[in-house]
Amino acid sequence: MFETARKLRGLGVLGLNERNADFIMRLNPRRLYPRVDDKALTKKLALEAGMAVPDLYGIIAHQGEVRDFGRIVGDRNSFVIKPARGSGGDGILVVTGRSQRKRNCFRLSNGMLISDGEIQHHISNIVGGQYSLSGNRDKALIEYCVHFDPTFAEVSYQGVPDIRVVVYRGYPMMAMVRLPTRASDGKANLHQGAVGAGVDLGTGETLTGVHDNHVVEEHPDTGALVAGLEIPQWDFILESSARGYEVTGLGYLGVDMVIDRDRGPLILEMNARPGLNIQIANGAGLADRIARIDEIYDAEAGPLQRAAVARREFSAPG
Repeated sequence: MFETARKLRGLGVLGLNERNADFIMRLNPRRLYPRVDDKALTKKLALEAGMAVPDLYGIIAHQGEVRDFGRIVGDRNSFVIKPARGSGGDGILVVTGRSQRKRNCFRLSNGMLISDGEIQHHISNIVGGQYSLSGNRDKALIEYCVHFDPTFAEVSYQGVPDIRVVVYRGYPMMAMVRLPTRASDGKANLHQGAVGAGVDLGTGETLTGVHDNHVVEEHPDTGALVAGLEIPQWDFILESSARGYEVTGLGYLGVDMVIDRDRGPLILEMNARPGLNIQIANGAGLADRIARIDEIYDAEAGPLQRAAVARREFSAPG
């Protein structure tokens, strides 16, 4: 076991205990966690910083407000319902249309129909804390449903892919695209079975993929190659991720973005405890990149400068 640990450390792989003790505990003050753990607050802070986020239609914070669901969505055909303090994609309901034959029925992203009453019951569960990180009472956010960019059409099953950028001391240091699968029920969550594809920070082009901790070349459902995709507006995505440092105050941060076909890149959420599978997807370790950022760190550098440094320092070899 110790020999394996030494080998991984020699390859620059960052381990869980090291991540928690040396970086999350040291660089992410607990008092700042609400800025990322509460999606409603994250959205407010991002908007104040001039960052693009999905439109918020309404918030349901109390059981007595659940009946306001119909008024909030109005005649919209698509929207997303999510817990403000949820994690891992649990509790998220993606509505993509309305039934033309059944009154007060909506169609989910997986094609299933759900009634107005079932949606209200789900919202009630969210408010009751069923999906919150702590199990305490929560709020349900109802917001714009992102329509994914056609770039990802061949490497996504039903859901919307997202882009995770890990930021250290304000410098983007590694990124991946998370691609929904049948196993993940259309959610861009690696723990539920999505595919992660590494990204060349210099070019925004996808690299190798990881699925269930195994390196893969193809999407398990579509058979399309996951490498070689050019992510649109990559410079803007890196710059927005770097800006997450000023917005949250967190020194070790995961920034999740989506690319809407009409609105471009949008901040989806931020995370104070980003996972480590991103190293497998990129075939590279975070420890070496952390060490390099510590060497070149400039306290006066702004988000645009830090993003430019990341593009230069962490381009894929070749």
